[in-house]
Amino acid sequence: MARYFDVHPVNPQRRAIDQVVALIKADGLVAYPTDSCYALGSRLGNKEGLDRIRQIRHLDDKHHFTLMCRDFAQLGQFVHVDNAVFRAIKAATPGSYTFILPATNEVPRRLLHPKKKTVGARIPDHPVAQALLAELGEPLLSSTLLLPDQDEPLVQGWEIKERLDHVVDAVLDSGDCGTEPTTVVDFSQGEPEVIRRGAGDPSRFE
Repeated sequence: MARYFDVHPVNPQRRAIDQVVALIKADGLVAYPTDSCYALGSRLGNKEGLDRIRQIRHLDDKHHFTLMCRDFAQLGQFVHVDNAVFRAIKAATPGSYTFILPATNEVPRRLLHPKKKTVGARIPDHPVAQALLAELGEPLLSSTLLLPDQDEPLVQGWEIKERLDHVVDAVLDSGDCGTEPTTVVDFSQGEPEVIRRGAGDPSRFE
């Protein structure tokens, strides 16, 4: 049964954040809010967590998982970013964008797109997500909380708890954070290609 945490959306309670991070470090899987809908998250090295996300969402091995990063210093450890790409991404973050980029050797191979060796990366603009990342000290392996039988992501914490009670370890509820997932921009070939239009304004990359 998942633990339920009612967390303030602007000033998240330190005790709750500490407890959730402890669960993540113990290889737990959590549902947490971002600036563009809720996400599933686990520790980067947690193979079981990855498998659980795949199972919950019915994902194949070509799905791009996202590394939720606290800041650019952290993001730069896990993806290759040249100067031109850096400037473009810097201007759009933190925010509701996911960027597909070539991964560094710091990223476990099982997280990479099998042919492209790329991974998604983003820096969220949400106090709860940022508090988790600050306490965790490493990126959070993440995927949008969109269930296979749903057209839109779940937005209510109580509903997430009800639907996923036996398949996740914790639910952080900080109120509605929208139904629109991130805008996804593929920079793996150097030039930006918008491959999903979402919460972030895509026009800056078109």
